[in-house]
Amino acid sequence: MMNRFLKEVGRVYKDNEVIMQVDGAGWHTTKSLNIPCNIHFVKQPPYSPELNPVEHIWDDIREKEFNNEIFDTLNQAMDSAVEGILRLKNNRNYLSSLTGFDHLMYNLEH
Repeated sequence: MMNRFLKEVGRVYKDNEVIMQVDGAGWHTTKSLNIPCNIHFVKQPPYSPELNPVEHIWDDIREKEFNNEIFDTLNQAMDSAVEGILRLKNNRNYLSSLTGFDHLMYNLEH
């Protein structure tokens, strides 16, 4: 799945250089990974989930869409997750406040 994801990102952003922060997960480090030439990995330090922007996104969705909820079906849970993703998508400033870390934004500003 990681190879499919990288291929799609590389294709969609073929005219850009993409810097992608990754952790030490096996699918980020496997020798069978095919990283397109326009994608570059920045490895975050081990045991530092607070540096991973997606962790802040999932924390926010868990807090707002899943807090003390009991779902009768998997589809209800999935719908709630989609609501959270759309809420963040429609509030770019808030999303940026969750994910716009200085160490990631540096290259965008310089």
